[in-house]
Amino acid sequence: MKLLRHGPKGQEKPGILDGDGQIRDLSDHVDDIAGDVLSHEGLARLATLDLSALPLVEGSPRIGACVGGVGKFICIGLNYADHAAETGAAIPKEPVVFNKWTSAICGPGDDVEIPRNSTKTDWEVELGVVIGKGGKYIDEADALSHVAGYCVVNDVSEREWQIERGGTWDKGKGCDTFGPVGPWLVTPDEAGDIANLRMWLEVDGHRYQDGTTATMIFGIATIISYLSQFLSLQPGDIISTGTPPGVGLGQKPPVYLKGGEVMRLGIEGLGEQKQKVVRA
Repeated sequence: MKLLRHGPKGQEKPGILDGDGQIRDLSDHVDDIAGDVLSHEGLARLATLDLSALPLVEGSPRIGACVGGVGKFICIGLNYADHAAETGAAIPKEPVVFNKWTSAICGPGDDVEIPRNSTKTDWEVELGVVIGKGGKYIDEADALSHVAGYCVVNDVSEREWQIERGGTWDKGKGCDTFGPVGPWLVTPDEAGDIANLRMWLEVDGHRYQDGTTATMIFGIATIISYLSQFLSLQPGDIISTGTPPGVGLGQKPPVYLKGGEVMRLGIEGLGEQKQKVVRA
């Protein structure tokens, strides 16, 4: 299934994509794509619905983040061997963990805002994992059973604030609009081989990132199990799992967003995003 949320900001309704690529409304069946809806039982109930009998959403509504009620937005840094190489960083011995604030979450087509006084705003296409079954101390062998689905994430980053301003990475990662999520939450049965998905990102038509999840250092099951040793995971939590090479920081010389650009990005089977970059 490809689940989504449509409508104005703060008023999103649950939906599902039918076989013809049309949006069908799920409001008569669930309140949101969140919480218990993301459990195995909740997803199984949705899978039994006759999509042709659901109300058709007319026109081209705004698409919101594909999951609601997010409690944690956890990210893994330097998780692609070729990206670590382009930044000059050593291959991590353990996953590098940081957070994006949930206020960074926005829809896949919403504007991305360069914060005031920013000079090094950058892009990162990433595979997002949405937790469906909570837990802690999760065995790696069982970790993928905790996944509700996968999605596209743009881990927008302010590099000066991330790297040069002291402390952790978080203040350069969690600015408002720095976390476009979606368009779809794709359930594992339709997501394909998550260990080998093509992923790409363009700015104004120039393709900067063109990679594959095959160069991940730590796989999805490893990441879920690792994180669960330090915190409990809950339904709706998003884990963004790292980016392939081609970020602005890695260009020679570096290239950063100035405002007015259009970013397009996508992951094989998980859909595409498109954002205009604006200044605060």
